[in-house]
Amino acid sequence: MKYLALLALLPLFACASTSDSASGGESACASNEAAWTTLFDGESFEHWRGYKQTEMPEGWVIDEGHMFAKDSGAGMDIVTRATYTNFELELEWRVVPGGNSGIMWHVDESAGDYPWMTGPEYQVLDDAAYNEGKPGLNSAGSNYAVYAPSGHTQRPAGEWNQTRIVVVGNHVQQFLNGVKVVDYVKGSPDWTERVAKSKWVKWPHYCTTTSGHLAIQGDHGNVWYKNLRLRELAGTSGE
Repeated sequence: MKYLALLALLPLFACASTSDSASGGESACASNEAAWTTLFDGESFEHWRGYKQTEMPEGWVIDEGHMFAKDSGAGMDIVTRATYTNFELELEWRVVPGGNSGIMWHVDESAGDYPWMTGPEYQVLDDAAYNEGKPGLNSAGSNYAVYAPSGHTQRPAGEWNQTRIVVVGNHVQQFLNGVKVVDYVKGSPDWTERVAKSKWVKWPHYCTTTSGHLAIQGDHGNVWYKNLRLRELAGTSGE
């Protein structure tokens, strides 16, 4: 009987040991799933709208439970209706051969005609079609035009890739298919030097925001997204 009683208590001990979580100390017993917000449920675009628009662009459709940009061109970039500061974002994406898209955050619609004018970009790309397939500043998983991914972990065009982005204050970590490929601190000497040498030097509002919309680029061709979810994290803008 004593043995059975100890077995019954094991889940409680397990919860206590994981209480210092990334979500700000929540106990695993409270269900980490409750902390996540599903940004796309496969049935509606309720969390999304076009950039500087009130509704979704017609070129975005729901295809077998996936967000699909069937068209491309001006007015196809989309943003979340809500804004976020510190967060963990998970999603999956796939592109056609030669496909190109991007995920941005801390986007301010009042400061530019496109989301990339304010928000940093996680590149979504068919790497095989660019740079002879070698990692570069525009490769999948890169902090576009600033930090190249540390290695090549992208799956071939047509296959699903897993993305995870963690933003706490100025610290950004980017993952592609379970591997951390970019880790940087916005405003650090290294970051500042890289941005000064990049195309972003032409855009005075680039990365000046600490909160804003998530954005997905839809003007570069067919792209699919699924399993989008986000949870907000504790932190300060100065970290």
